[in-house]
Amino acid sequence: MTTGSPSAPSSASESASRLRERAAAALIAARIRTAGLTDAVTDEDLTAQHSPLMSPLVWDLAHIGNQEELWLLQRVAGRESMRPEIEPLYDAFQHPRAERPRLPLLGPVEARRYAAEVRGRVFDLLETTPLEGSTLLDDGFAFGMIAQHEQQHDETMLITHQLRRGAPVLTAPEPDGPYDPSLAAEVLVPGGPFTMGTSAEPWSLDNERPSHERDTAPFWIDTVPVTNAAYLAFIADGGYRDPRWWAAPGWEQIREHSIEAPLFWHQEAGQWLRRRFGVIEPVPDEEPVLHVSWYEADAYARWAGRRLPTETEWEKAARHDPATGRSTRYPWGDADPTPAHANLGQRHLRPARAGSYPAGASPLGVRQLIGDVWEWTSSDFLPYPGFRAFPYREYSEVFFGPEHKVLRGGSFAVDPVACRGTFRNWDLPVRRQIFSGFRTARDV
Repeated sequence: MTTGSPSAPSSASESASRLRERAAAALIAARIRTAGLTDAVTDEDLTAQHSPLMSPLVWDLAHIGNQEELWLLQRVAGRESMRPEIEPLYDAFQHPRAERPRLPLLGPVEARRYAAEVRGRVFDLLETTPLEGSTLLDDGFAFGMIAQHEQQHDETMLITHQLRRGAPVLTAPEPDGPYDPSLAAEVLVPGGPFTMGTSAEPWSLDNERPSHERDTAPFWIDTVPVTNAAYLAFIADGGYRDPRWWAAPGWEQIREHSIEAPLFWHQEAGQWLRRRFGVIEPVPDEEPVLHVSWYEADAYARWAGRRLPTETEWEKAARHDPATGRSTRYPWGDADPTPAHANLGQRHLRPARAGSYPAGASPLGVRQLIGDVWEWTSSDFLPYPGFRAFPYREYSEVFFGPEHKVLRGGSFAVDPVACRGTFRNWDLPVRRQIFSGFRTARDV
């Protein structure tokens, strides 16, 4: 089952039926992935905190169930809380991640049982709830929001797996799609207006809304994300030792923590190696660079005589079709993603080679704008004109401001239900454990 907008139905009952099928498929897919990430490790690994930056996996597991109960069983169905005593434990705003291991959390068996019981009641609710009549229910939004929430935590748990020490426990096939290493280095994006954001995507989140017109000057943007080989040239040229390229807080960060390469890289016998989900391997030249902070991306761009694209430029390169003047849902058009379009959904445990996925290219020929690596932009995370917080302020509004930088495009760890041309991610500019890379741009 796809996770995009359903085609036009022939009747209201058919519309409701399709929405229920879509919501059920999205919820099932998320739970299968959650089970794979939590069943792959021992109970000891589930309850351990593998980094102070992340929660124990068992916290994420119960939090997923608790958010599903809060929004679907309590808010939508109006039911009483199943476990009122645990709700404060799984409120992400009450307890920072570093503190969560010390909380009286549900154990692995109980957390699985709780999440499964909530899900059983949710499927009963989905069969009977009218998917219209309120903003929360229209187009099945509440169910889509919960599917996206679970997939976002699945990506968070995959990050925890990457931080975890020990033998590999996750497996996936290698990316092996069509690949063209001889693409032009950059693409010219024409200036002029385009439509940014969305007011029509039924499961889009509040920070993606509303659609509005933006204008850009013409600019050049990299055809593919910056590769490991290109980033290694920055390292070899002393990029981490030259303050000219660094914003002041970034320079302070790398000096304080003795950072000299992307996270999980180390040098051995003159060769750069990386740790990837428990496997130590040579850094592959042709892959997009991964696990770099905004400061590292910005420094590389300065060293290269370029800059990071703004969020507006990124979305124009990804969605604007100069031939029609339309903004499409994805770079390739309005169709839902397939394995031919992008590296999404933890189908692989690494980015594909830069130059892959010709079917996913934008009308101008920009590749891999969706999937593979989250791409840092130069923009602060700010609301669009006409923004309205929905369904709660804490999803987006409390993070607006210069403290957080916007990332776009998704990574190999993002499911299609939580990734589209308008989707906005954000994080602190020091963050490196996330599946982040970048591409650069320059003025004409």
